[in-house]
Amino acid sequence: MQSSLQPKSPALVDGLHVGIIMDGNGRWATRKGMSRLRGHEAGVEAIRRVVEAAPDQGVGTLTLYAFSSDNWRRPRAEVTGLMALLRVYLASEVESLARNGVRLTVIGRRDRLPGGIADAIGRAEAATRSGRTLHLRIAVDYSARDAILDAAAKARGIEGLTRDAFSDLVTGEAGLRDVDLIIRTSGEQRLSDFLLWEGAYAELHFTQRMWPDFDADDLAQALASFRGRERRFGGLDAVPLAPAQSV
Repeated sequence: MQSSLQPKSPALVDGLHVGIIMDGNGRWATRKGMSRLRGHEAGVEAIRRVVEAAPDQGVGTLTLYAFSSDNWRRPRAEVTGLMALLRVYLASEVESLARNGVRLTVIGRRDRLPGGIADAIGRAEAATRSGRTLHLRIAVDYSARDAILDAAAKARGIEGLTRDAFSDLVTGEAGLRDVDLIIRTSGEQRLSDFLLWEGAYAELHFTQRMWPDFDADDLAQALASFRGRERRFGGLDAVPLAPAQSV
């Protein structure tokens, strides 16, 4: 099952919602003669850089695609390594996230995660719940199609269901802002079952940069491209973008 519905934190700053498909860890490592797991370790460093840079670049919500529901089909050793990295991240980063006002939420299924990780996620979310500088959402064992299917099951029998109410069921959080920009690294140009509902009108940015090399300047370039576009949401008039700086 997907994560349960959570109330929106009134303390969170307003800002853009950016989703990132963090692609290319394995290829980055292979090209350097390293193990694929070493690439994933380098990818964690990129997460730290981007989380630190995001608030100053006008990002209020950052959703990172860490592990899809289809990734269970990868070699067992790689999956085991990824789960170990997740465990380490939860243990080592919570204090820093809380200190810097970052609220952490993990989206996706939790019932299939190895023993203890679901509990660690719950502790990390509780410890960072009051963060208001940035809402960091990490997608683990996540499928957008499954999230929509799960929401449809929950919506049965609800009279007068609105798009906003259904969005709350899909995202697992009341009033979450729709995605403004989806970035995918490593040159691939597909969504891979990521934020399909909430990203219906998201702008897309594809970069050749491998995720382990992605940094604050790459994020700034993606946001500059985004802010140079006109968003009409099906109408004729452009809709103003969120401010360049978070407040």
